[in-house]
Amino acid sequence: MSARARRLPSGGGSWRPSSAGLSPETAIAQSRLLPFLAALALLVAVMLLLATWRPPIAAIDPPAPESFNEADVRRGAQLAAVGNCAGCHTTTGGLPYAGGLALETPFGTVHGTNITPDPETGIGRWSEAAFRRAMREGVARHGARLYPVFPYTHYTRVTDAELHALYAFMMTRPPVRATAPPNDLRFPFGLRPLLAAWSLLYLDRTPLRPEPRMSAEWNRGAYLVRSLGHCSSCHTPRDAFGGEDPRRYLDGGEAEGWHAPALNARSPSPLPWTAEQLEAYLRNGLAPDHAIAAGPMRGVVDALARAAPADVRAIAVYIASVLGEPTPPRADRAKASMARAERGWLPAAPDVAASSAAETALLRAGASVYAGACARCHDVGRGVSSGAALQLPLAVAVHEPDPRNLIRIVLNGATPNDAGPGRWMPAFASVLTDEQVTALVAYLRRTAGDAPPWPHLAEQVRAARQEAAP
Repeated sequence: MSARARRLPSGGGSWRPSSAGLSPETAIAQSRLLPFLAALALLVAVMLLLATWRPPIAAIDPPAPESFNEADVRRGAQLAAVGNCAGCHTTTGGLPYAGGLALETPFGTVHGTNITPDPETGIGRWSEAAFRRAMREGVARHGARLYPVFPYTHYTRVTDAELHALYAFMMTRPPVRATAPPNDLRFPFGLRPLLAAWSLLYLDRTPLRPEPRMSAEWNRGAYLVRSLGHCSSCHTPRDAFGGEDPRRYLDGGEAEGWHAPALNARSPSPLPWTAEQLEAYLRNGLAPDHAIAAGPMRGVVDALARAAPADVRAIAVYIASVLGEPTPPRADRAKASMARAERGWLPAAPDVAASSAAETALLRAGASVYAGACARCHDVGRGVSSGAALQLPLAVAVHEPDPRNLIRIVLNGATPNDAGPGRWMPAFASVLTDEQVTALVAYLRRTAGDAPPWPHLAEQVRAARQEAAP
């Protein structure tokens, strides 16, 4: 017999091996306990299912548009603008609110649904109670869980009156017969029952309470930012399961491959924001001494142009207070950035301490690209009614913790809101090579931003070009 074979114990009687070296008595006791533990686990699973299960809500006949109060419909339109509902529920070139837009997440692709009052493919047969449940709990009329790319964790805070106005607006849109493409999520994230557990972790139904020490305008802004505006869904970091980290509120996050900068004391903005500047920026994407809106923020600005001016003002007042008064380091950064901007030009030969001969060559190449492609606009200053561009020491993109936004602006350009004044920048994706973009971005970081170089810059340029490719 092999030396590894078990020996029978001495003494009479039969012997059965026990698990993990336990005595036979202990093994017997454990074997009797296992059915109890299994039954307990099953009971817990059933209780969890019952606690999170939501029944269907009966379908209704689509209500007639004239059954809704016109004032409610107008107010609902303004509130839908605050929430930028069309941004996720309208595909490129598609009809408003008819769905189909592909929304990329770390877990796969979710498509915006049809929220027009079409009775078959939209929400035409949803009662107001079904609409309210979807907004506050993330559960569709037929009982299916909605993916949290739909920010119901914010909408749960919307008041009854404003939910009613939103419902009135949505149910009076032209119905469109359109079915969204199926979602494409990696296993197991496509299993909707898992969303019940996600909601248990992240859905906070605690109502927002007004801060008595603050003005009514500030409280209105806080309510809109935390509810319909859902600003933290982009501007707050998320954990491994896709939930916002409440300890890092407005500390910077991700949005469609762009970096959403911090909107608190960690803001990378080279100059402080006033409430008046924020209000102008939110309404038309342009504010004095600040960069124009680009990337996902462009769509937000386009939507807010249709919101109630008082609501946009309230949001600006609240965000300005969260940004807070400039700390000494932020004040020093603003002073240095303004001094570089007032100089009116960026150096042709960067006067920075390069770490190697290769970096020196990279910065010189970037200076050459800047002189040929950028200096004509950016070195002559900027005025609200002129064609001049922002002096780049004042551009937040050169001060941010990673280069994605600056790379995408160089490659894709930036366009203003068609409804108002703005700036535009041409796209350079077809003009500059990856090597030229890398050199330019490195140069701007070191001269306009006066900041340490970004690591892995060439790789990020290649990745951004691949994402932008049709």
